[in-house]
Amino acid sequence: MKQQDSKSKPRPWYQRWIRNTFDICVSNREELINELRQSQKNAIISSESLSMIEGVMQVDNLQVRDIMIPRANIRFIHLDDSYHDILATVMDAGHSRYPVFDADRDDVEGILLAKDLLNYVAKEGNFDIDDILRPASFVPESQNLNTLLSQFRNSRNHMAIVVDEYSGTSGVVTIEDVLEQIVGDIDDEHDDVDDKKNILDQGDGRYTVKANTEIEEFNEYFECNMSVGKFDTIGGLVSQKAGKIPKQGEEVMLTPFKFKVLRSDGRKIQLLEINKVDGA
Repeated sequence: MKQQDSKSKPRPWYQRWIRNTFDICVSNREELINELRQSQKNAIISSESLSMIEGVMQVDNLQVRDIMIPRANIRFIHLDDSYHDILATVMDAGHSRYPVFDADRDDVEGILLAKDLLNYVAKEGNFDIDDILRPASFVPESQNLNTLLSQFRNSRNHMAIVVDEYSGTSGVVTIEDVLEQIVGDIDDEHDDVDDKKNILDQGDGRYTVKANTEIEEFNEYFECNMSVGKFDTIGGLVSQKAGKIPKQGEEVMLTPFKFKVLRSDGRKIQLLEINKVDGA
């Protein structure tokens, strides 16, 4: 076997683990994925395990901007909101964490945990949001997800404020958002259809679209007329156009949109980014 140059970049941990576990010899990422898929076909690992391993590998190449919740979809709390106003927001939204802003939404002062409001039940007169406000963690849109996951683990934070190049608030990202790239959607008792939006406007001309979004829903959202025929979902339509299951990073044109694959496990597309092409 060819020895690795001691000065070369170390292999990612998942490659070392897989090499030690399955005793396979691979020289690049593509060969590794092919070996894993063959192992699944041979019933050495389950399809669920294969999907998660591929999800871990793809996290290396995704950035925060690819999965963040855009600013327009965030439930903010104002620093001067009363206890009852905050409680009403929490009961309506059902989330566990909320960014708290002061002058405007680019001025995030901290994070409020819904559970901390319990300390003031029947003692609302003693409420002071400053006493329970947690420090906010800020990350750039361009940060890689594997770095963000390590940051979440080391800091024990579960939410970060995403900022743009001008330090303005462009969204939020949670540890759940990162883990969903590995294991798929995580639904809890507070999730409903509206919370799990299939199409998210990133606010800069980009949209992230779950590949299982029905074509009729896509057409209604974008006021377009994508063909509804053999396939029911936008992921199926993109795969048909590509003539295969596109890999992460591949682009497919379906006029007037350009689709970029953000996540694919080799059996189906899972997440897409789209841009509307000018003049198309």
